Amino acid sequence: MLFSRKGNVLGLDIGSSSIKLLELAEMKGGYQLRNFGIAPLPPEGIVDGALMDSVTIVESIRGLTSALRIKTKDVVTSVSGHSVIVKKINIPVMTEDELEESIQWEAERYIPFDINDVNMDFQILGPTEGNEELMEIVLVAAKKDIINDYLSVIIEAGFNPVIVDIDSFAIENMFEANYAVTRDEVTALANIGASVTNINILKRGVSSFTRDIFTGGNSITEEIQRQLNVDFDEAESLKLGNRMDEASQKVVQEVLNSALNSLATEIAKSLDFFRSTSSQEKVDKLFLSGGCAKINGIENVIEQQAGIPVEIANPFKEIDCSKRDLDVDYLKEMEPIMAVSVGLALRRVGDK
Repeated sequence: MLFSRKGNVLGLDIGSSSIKLLELAEMKGGYQLRNFGIAPLPPEGIVDGALMDSVTIVESIRGLTSALRIKTKDVVTSVSGHSVIVKKINIPVMTEDELEESIQWEAERYIPFDINDVNMDFQILGPTEGNEELMEIVLVAAKKDIINDYLSVIIEAGFNPVIVDIDSFAIENMFEANYAVTRDEVTALANIGASVTNINILKRGVSSFTRDIFTGGNSITEEIQRQLNVDFDEAESLKLGNRMDEASQKVVQEVLNSALNSLATEIAKSLDFFRSTSSQEKVDKLFLSGGCAKINGIENVIEQQAGIPVEIANPFKEIDCSKRDLDVDYLKEMEPIMAVSVGLALRRVGDK
């Protein structure tokens, strides 16, 4: 969904636990990381993608950009959750201009919202396999009220929103910029955030299946908080394996084992559903990102449950991070959390 002009952009990931901001400079043959930062948000500040505390979000964006001395004004952000629908559909072959004119009629058959209440976009993927009279498209719709809320906080913070993307597509952008996309392999991407896990499965280098699972790291933190009677910040620290006594360690490990197995089961179900609706027999590999990817051993739990190799994605694998004033140790620690913002910062107005 495009709103403005061309040029370098800021990738702004407004997540349910924190705001992540990142700026890339386009260089010959690639990109250089120019700036990045993270600002925490209070619990319940964002619920299911809805901005419940816009004042705090605006203040956090302003504070973060001021601390980083950001001068770029154009921003790319993204949304996910119940208010976002992504459908891969087959329609009669037509030109892009013809589809622009008929997309609303096509969308009414697939979008479970009033068509007047959503912003829509589409991407033509190509001919439908086995039927030359049809073509595959990805149809995306997001509720206007959610989009408008995100645009409002960005504008109020003093910036110019130029693109609103979808979290799962931002992860795909990040992956394609850092990893060789093998056309005969099927790759799954899972971005495990605080409240939502975004699944995107790439087949022949193209998004073939997306799903949002409405569970994430906050549920684990809240269970640790409940069982140990500690505040949210301390529970979050314990979840990530920070120093604790033996009794607390046992409780935290039990919570993690239960929660990670449940999450792994949901991810495995998504992979099974893809296999059942696709001619592809299997997913070859799964890459993890998001805050929960920082939990020690999460890749092993999901690998056992899903039955495929699992790797923590590095969103800076092919990005030059040699700029002198960057905190390299902090960047390394925050790698999984920055995946969406990297994908957003790679966007340019006019992309499809």
